[in-house]
Amino acid sequence: MFNCPLLRLVGLALLFMYPAALAQETKDEKKLLKAGIIGCDTSHVIAFTNVLNDSKAEGDLAGVRVVAAFPGGSKDVKDSYTRVDGFVQQLRDKGIEIVPSIEELLKKVDVVMLESVDGRPHLEQAKPVIAAGKPLFIDKPLAASLADAVEIFRLAQEAKAPVFSSSSLRFSPGVIGMRDNKELGRVLGCQVHSPCSIEPHHPDLFWYGIHGVEMLFTVMGPGCVSVSRTHTADTDVVVGVWKDGRIGTYRGIRKGGAGYGGLVFAEKGIAPLGRYEGYKPLLVEMCKFFVSVRPTTS
Repeated sequence: MFNCPLLRLVGLALLFMYPAALAQETKDEKKLLKAGIIGCDTSHVIAFTNVLNDSKAEGDLAGVRVVAAFPGGSKDVKDSYTRVDGFVQQLRDKGIEIVPSIEELLKKVDVVMLESVDGRPHLEQAKPVIAAGKPLFIDKPLAASLADAVEIFRLAQEAKAPVFSSSSLRFSPGVIGMRDNKELGRVLGCQVHSPCSIEPHHPDLFWYGIHGVEMLFTVMGPGCVSVSRTHTADTDVVVGVWKDGRIGTYRGIRKGGAGYGGLVFAEKGIAPLGRYEGYKPLLVEMCKFFVSVRPTTS
């Protein structure tokens, strides 16, 4: 039920051409899960909606449709208050209903994506969703403190409510494909790098470093027992030692060229991580998570 490291129609012409297609579409429409968004201050809400509401969506992506959103927003985070109005308007233009509260949102949807760019309100925003028992995806950062992160999952476990959180980097094929790569054999170590901008209301790696941390844990797996960190204004270097003696390293970049990448050290060779391939792999996993629960809108 829980998954978090340290860390979403056939063309209209057919409906007019074939009466049987109309009947099938009506039947299939009932199977769609209605998704709601909490927090419209990140580009993710537009990107996710574009994928999930695409009339050509296939497979797991075809089972979830964004129908409503609650704007949210934080007045003391520039990346929030300067963007929320614009993203709200874009969602309206796409036919998404904008609602005044989370309580109103929950009346209209089966599943929820908590997208607020600021992790501080995540706990309070998650509480009514968890209490309603609706499957909840929480985008990064999961929270803005370890205490809030632990409390989110404590409440979810207590309520037996499904909660899932992840960076999109975890499911990028070039990353997850290295974990059990037969050509390379067992992973002996990994070093990754990513952008690591800092936001003053969040512990350093919570804000953007989480992407690189997800990459590292995806390849190395669980079992990190100790961590050391070197920090300067421009760079973070974090070294983890796993319980079997393997070492994983994360380099967070704040100056100069930055991107996502890394090297995997394995029994049969050394290989680079594949390139980042966008949000779609994460959305496939999110939809699998939502569909496997199949709630009923209250």
